Amino acid sequence: MRRAARPAKACERRGRASPVWLFDLDNTLHDASRAVFARLDEAMTQYIAQELGLSDREADHLRREYWRRYGATLLGLVRHHAVDATDFLHQTHALPGLEAALRAHAHDKAALRALRGRKLVLTNAPAAYARRVLKALDLWREFDGVLSIEDMRMFGQWRPKPDARMLRGVLVRLRVPAHRCVLVEDTLAHQKSAHRLGLRTVWMQRWLRRAPHGPEVGVYVHRRPCYVHARIRSLQKLREL
Repeated sequence: MRRAARPAKACERRGRASPVWLFDLDNTLHDASRAVFARLDEAMTQYIAQELGLSDREADHLRREYWRRYGATLLGLVRHHAVDATDFLHQTHALPGLEAALRAHAHDKAALRALRGRKLVLTNAPAAYARRVLKALDLWREFDGVLSIEDMRMFGQWRPKPDARMLRGVLVRLRVPAHRCVLVEDTLAHQKSAHRLGLRTVWMQRWLRRAPHGPEVGVYVHRRPCYVHARIRSLQKLREL
């Protein structure tokens, strides 16, 4: 787990009787639909085309199919093509000039700072990318740590969200019971898995309409699914939960 600059002892003292907040990164803490996803999809398609000798159209189809089937394109590439996962993550998330495309909001930083309890980022993205995004948004120091996809390997296997085994491992690692954890996410599949383990779940809908992935595409759901404890469109609403 990559830690921010805040001292660990202070984090532990604050976390004893307070919630532990697990925040997704893309489309939860920033508008990745506008700034990142199109470029990321293109980078993955180009990588697949070059590594597997496919046309751009074939590579794009494979990227989408593996994401649909496994929840992450990476898992299909590793399982079926023995692609080097570290190289794939590095190459596809390089995204030159990323920082200039990100938009920060002062009220988000204030909302996170006012939130009681330990706060960590739990993302299927690589650590270097998460660090770049958080620093560009000036949110890096608001978190006590980052759990990235590199931290989601178990017994030699990649286990990104929504893998329940990985989530159990996170609870063990943080030494906290499930009922004290709150997962703030834009992806329903991840929340459903967390809810089954006993975590509280919050559905971030702020950028939902433009999200290019998942069953939430183009849909603003007014009814709260049974596995979602609350729906929000701003981080300020978290203090009301």
